[in-house]
Amino acid sequence: MTSPEPQQQRTACNRDCPDACSLIATVVNDKVIRLRGDPDHPVTQGFLCRRTNRFLERQYDPDRITTPLMKRGATFEPVSWDVALEFIAEHMLRIRAESGPAAIMHYRSGGSMGMMKFVTNYFFERFGPVTIKSGNVCSGAGDAAQLEDFGDKDSHDLFDLLNSRTILVWGKNLYVSSVHMLPVIRDARRRGARLLLIDPVFHRTANLCDHYVQPRAGGDMAIALGVARLLFENNAVDPHAATYCDHLDDFRSLAFSRTIHAWAGLADVQVAELEGIAGIYRDGPSSILVGWGLQRRHSGSATIRVLDALAAISGNLGIPGGGVFFSSRWLGRFDTSFTRGAEVAPRTIPEPLLGPGILAAANPPLRMIWVSMANPVAMLPDSLTVRRALQTRELTVVVDSFLTDTARCADVVLPTTTMLEDDDLLGSYGHHWIVESRPVVAAPRDVRTDYEIVQALAPRVGLGDEFTADVDSWKRKLLRRTEKHGASLDEVRCGPVRDPLAETTLFVDRRFPTPTGRVNLIREVNPVPPDVCADRPLTLMTLSTEEAQASQWLPGTQEGPAPAIVHPDAVPGFADGDLARMESEVSEIAIRLKFDPRQRTDLVLIEKGGWLSDGRCVNALIPARSTDAGGCAVYNDTPVRILAL
Repeated sequence: MTSPEPQQQRTACNRDCPDACSLIATVVNDKVIRLRGDPDHPVTQGFLCRRTNRFLERQYDPDRITTPLMKRGATFEPVSWDVALEFIAEHMLRIRAESGPAAIMHYRSGGSMGMMKFVTNYFFERFGPVTIKSGNVCSGAGDAAQLEDFGDKDSHDLFDLLNSRTILVWGKNLYVSSVHMLPVIRDARRRGARLLLIDPVFHRTANLCDHYVQPRAGGDMAIALGVARLLFENNAVDPHAATYCDHLDDFRSLAFSRTIHAWAGLADVQVAELEGIAGIYRDGPSSILVGWGLQRRHSGSATIRVLDALAAISGNLGIPGGGVFFSSRWLGRFDTSFTRGAEVAPRTIPEPLLGPGILAAANPPLRMIWVSMANPVAMLPDSLTVRRALQTRELTVVVDSFLTDTARCADVVLPTTTMLEDDDLLGSYGHHWIVESRPVVAAPRDVRTDYEIVQALAPRVGLGDEFTADVDSWKRKLLRRTEKHGASLDEVRCGPVRDPLAETTLFVDRRFPTPTGRVNLIREVNPVPPDVCADRPLTLMTLSTEEAQASQWLPGTQEGPAPAIVHPDAVPGFADGDLARMESEVSEIAIRLKFDPRQRTDLVLIEKGGWLSDGRCVNALIPARSTDAGGCAVYNDTPVRILAL
């Protein structure tokens, strides 16, 4: 008997990553045997990150959930979909009747970036509307900053970096968080661009750059204001800046509120380093690539606003090769007007404060929570409180493929599809291409998409007629803004399509969608980084890793205490590889020390996304706090100490 011919099928990665890759799956006998990058996607360019190259280990992990589960006592038991959905529907209807829809919360995060997931939002909006989250623990502070400054949150076309003479990589590890930006950066270097990395953390990107500056954690704002002062002093400010910038004199006063030596001292860098940054940056056109960790601090939004101001006063807005690359306007290209979110929600709970917020909710208290596309116990600050909040509701429902920390808190777990079984549309927050996610293999028999789940639940709660449309009908609705311009469903189904409404260069006429039509420069800040406690002398920073997408770890990769990277001088009396414990004001975890003399002596670094159930959840150490704007989580301002076991 001859073996079946392998089938090559195109789909897309739907995970929370700026690259939003187009994938080619090799399928034999309804099993994916290989994944590779789509060579016809201009950004994917035929290669994949390490995480996606190993995705088949997750796809075919024997621990995957393939049937609904209900908790009986302390254990889960398999049940049918009918039993699970009838149980959930009875609770939803009763809680709504007794306490109103605000007593139910739908919590959704970025476990899948597919646009069809907005239909789940719509379901709960139509049933309620119910309580939802506010803010965004990932990018909220930066998004708020750019909306305040520019009236929009978008970036130049990725390939506009080829027009840059100078590229500042500010707090961004390209090899981990933006691997498909690397070919563009290398091409820009071949064309003569200079690269400068500013980051408290040493990583591989430093080896790619011409210069590297390593400030103290939280010193980025001081660097930017010091550079701004040098630009003013050296007449390197755009002579036309006053015509397109509001509050230019106020920002100048802010930059001159300290001497260059004082700014350098706050950042713990040399004056010569500030002078070097200013000298390189003024040689434009210059672009700034902003890492997401930079704004996950108490003053995160203000920090991004100062970087925006730096680009504005130097004339690096509205020109090819300029700009501040934080995030592309990926949601704006789709029509999600069918759901109104916070406009109609009876209550919102700030995402960084989810655990305390759930426990404190009153009038009515939160009785039921539905969690989709998320593992908040592992990923949100103050993990122990998040776990307690979920465990103490009348009903917690979790939709997931694995028994995560969050799923373990559930009363009902509903199994859902992986990205290779999903049917969806995807944009990107790192470029402007639209792709379609198509199921390349069938899901296990008792596994359903998020849409199929709400379709089956809808008639049980009186919403059946509103969720009968097929997936393609929803996709066409989502593409209504772009379909007349060359990005219809038929065109996207043929392959990746660049958003026809996206600009190559933003603000080319130096007009901004702000109330005045000008850049709204920041006028006042507190640029002093948080003091490190004498008894907790190290600042904890949580890092993305090549090994996992957020908390989606592969089997066998979370064994033993979490590795904690430190400079040898940061922990006198300890040796490389020693077991220890790390303590913050709220909790402690066991760690294994990993020495790296290239790191600062006041930092400790741990990969994000570790599970509480494995003893590796770094977020258990982080207090529940929100940034100065945007509702982002303060992940990178936590003082800790390392102690013997």
